[in-house]
Amino acid sequence: MSETYTASVIGGTGFTGGELLRLLAGHPNFEIEQATSRSKANKTVGYSHPNLRELDLRFSSPDDLESVDVLFAATPHGVSMEQIDEFDEVADTIVDLSADFRLNTAEQYEEWYDGHSAPEYLEESVYALPELTRDQLPGADLIASGGCNAASTILGLKPLFDADILSGDEQIVADVKVGSSEGGAGGGDASSHPERSGVVRPYAPTGHRHEAEIEQFLGVSLSFTVHAVDMTRGSSATCHVFPGEPVSKGDLWSAYRESYEDEPFVRLVAGGGGVYRYPEPKAVTGTNMAEVGFELDPGNKRLVAFSAIDNMMKGSAGQAIHGTNIALGLDETAGLDFQGLHPVGAP
Repeated sequence: MSETYTASVIGGTGFTGGELLRLLAGHPNFEIEQATSRSKANKTVGYSHPNLRELDLRFSSPDDLESVDVLFAATPHGVSMEQIDEFDEVADTIVDLSADFRLNTAEQYEEWYDGHSAPEYLEESVYALPELTRDQLPGADLIASGGCNAASTILGLKPLFDADILSGDEQIVADVKVGSSEGGAGGGDASSHPERSGVVRPYAPTGHRHEAEIEQFLGVSLSFTVHAVDMTRGSSATCHVFPGEPVSKGDLWSAYRESYEDEPFVRLVAGGGGVYRYPEPKAVTGTNMAEVGFELDPGNKRLVAFSAIDNMMKGSAGQAIHGTNIALGLDETAGLDFQGLHPVGAP
């Protein structure tokens, strides 16, 4: 009989909290102990997440945390670092889905955020993107789920660094399109449907905080712009790369296959037939899959790398579950086997 772990979700009313609860409810190795919310304490989980109405669970106060094996924190940036000592007392494994433990040093948090109040925990934190950090995850007791825009960009570019097609000195321009769910359940006026409908709005032309994660893991400084677009779920990265030496399509096929041939949640989509010829958020909606691909311009001077994920899954809750599975020695695909739907509406 497979081992079962107890798990709780802090911040259970948000979009990410709801995704965690959905995944944990269908996971063969987890039993949900608590889902917390200050504003919805004592209300049913289905009150906030209608897809989970069958889940026999009510929100409890975050002040009344019970001991569990795994604690998932789906809170805004800054909350987990303030409460990490408390979390550490009630859980053997902490999985944080905010930005609080993604970066390596306090200096990075001074540069990209507003500093860090618990820098002593940064050394033990492990980034949850298994395609990057699989070897570091087994036994990890503090896991940091990566940013969705960073994840989509890193996954698209990583094979080029693995194969030494890029060294980090080349010019890279990354343009990312994201859905409204990235703003969270309390995303404000800019995420409301009337304001979001029909837009392609640059909301972070420069200085997006996810750049720090890309620089940290790929060792490259790039030009990074994020657009809000008219979709609910998805993060799609188009990266324009200018290699120092000529590269062929054969080189690229080899690079991407070598990096991802054994990865259960990455598939290569590079200019084949049909309607969906390149990575597309709609094709991975609701799944933990990432699609990656590439194209060369006719002059062979510019390489375009594509990648697409569901920001709520591979970019957040799915990534967190995937990393936790590996940390606990479980089947890494457990609870993440949903294959998606076609056709679907706006992702």
